[in-house]
Amino acid sequence: MAMIAYKCHDIKVHVVDLSEARIKAWNSDNLPIYEPGLWEVVKDRRGKNLFFSTDIDAAIDEADVIFVSVNTPTKTYGLGAGKAADVSYWELAARKIADVAKGPKIVVEKSTVPVKTAQSMAKVLLCNEFGSKFEVLSNPEFLAEGTAIDDLMKPDRVLIGGNQTRAGKKAIDALVDVYAHWVPRDRILTTNLWSAELSKLAANAFLAQRISSINAMSALCEATGAYVEEVAHSIGTDTRIGSKFLKASVGFGGSCFEKDILNLVYICESMGLKECADYWMQVVAMNDYQKCRFARKIVSALYNTVAGKKLALLGFAFKKDTGDTRASAAIDVTTLLLEEHAVVYVFDPKVATEQVYADLEYKEKQANLKNLNIRNNVKVVSDPYEACEGAHAVIICTEWDEFKTYDYKKIYDKMMKPAFVFDGRNILDHTALRGIGFEVHSIGSNIDVKSM
Repeated sequence: MAMIAYKCHDIKVHVVDLSEARIKAWNSDNLPIYEPGLWEVVKDRRGKNLFFSTDIDAAIDEADVIFVSVNTPTKTYGLGAGKAADVSYWELAARKIADVAKGPKIVVEKSTVPVKTAQSMAKVLLCNEFGSKFEVLSNPEFLAEGTAIDDLMKPDRVLIGGNQTRAGKKAIDALVDVYAHWVPRDRILTTNLWSAELSKLAANAFLAQRISSINAMSALCEATGAYVEEVAHSIGTDTRIGSKFLKASVGFGGSCFEKDILNLVYICESMGLKECADYWMQVVAMNDYQKCRFARKIVSALYNTVAGKKLALLGFAFKKDTGDTRASAAIDVTTLLLEEHAVVYVFDPKVATEQVYADLEYKEKQANLKNLNIRNNVKVVSDPYEACEGAHAVIICTEWDEFKTYDYKKIYDKMMKPAFVFDGRNILDHTALRGIGFEVHSIGSNIDVKSM
């Protein structure tokens, strides 16, 4: 919404939320989320044509177009628990709009939702006592955290789905005109509602599939003496495949990939497409395997025990340039190490201390684990050198650029010997580290296997 205000000075944008604390943060110099470039966009338009408020009724009443961007987490209860999307917030939003709107509105889905959610929303909106007319559109985001502003500035495509009726097409055209302020028309795609809703799930599933595919190859590379980065480069030069999302790692995370694949699995199961559901479920299974495999590698290399050993874990966000920890691989890796009675010192340049503890405690509860003693066995520090001092191993879980710049000779000198590095993102100079004296373990290569 901030980008629409930034690019469309003739359009007034009101962002509303029930949370007073969140809105207060949006109106401050300390935004509630970290995203490179976001502050500059908000600062430029806030108070001009971009406003943040808790007055939801007034915003609905004044708006011609209402974008609904609510959370759709995976259900933790009832039918579809663990797979289906929880759309309860969607229904609450729809009912709020129906209760308040006194004139015609275009309602736009922005969150990732199951196919035919728009149909359900339309039924709720029809209950409006004022006789207001609504058109529901699907306009999913295709953004990556850390590059979201650039993705919005120069999108590969903008997708808008709507009913293929005269009123539906008119609503589509209205939203096309908004994006056309800065997006070339040939990059604005229009479809029916169901195609737009399914396209977002499909896009995330395909991207995650590529990561799990190269991670599966990384395990084979370690077993055979091949180098996964050489394999990835080789297949990536094939124009039919391309080079993106072929970076082997400890595993994917974030708020979308796993959630959306599980939603897709549930939809397939609901439609009786068991084989399709099993296929997509394997993408998640491979990701879980990769995280467990990485943690097991750490334990194995440290002489099959990490009990009582200090381990430095660098990076807790699911990727660089964000403070988002949702489904971060670091959560699973840390939890598995805690099960082995390790003492883990965590450093991340953007993740708050309490967020680390909250994530680990939620994982403990979710997995029904006991006696991890998280508050005593996990220390969150603000200095990476403090995290590494006296540690048996340095574990890279997030690909922050600053991790490449550290003085690893200084780190090595203050670590227990032998000193280990486990590079879960393959971002460090492994030859240089070995020259210092580190024993280095990476993803997709194995120095103990002789190469031909």
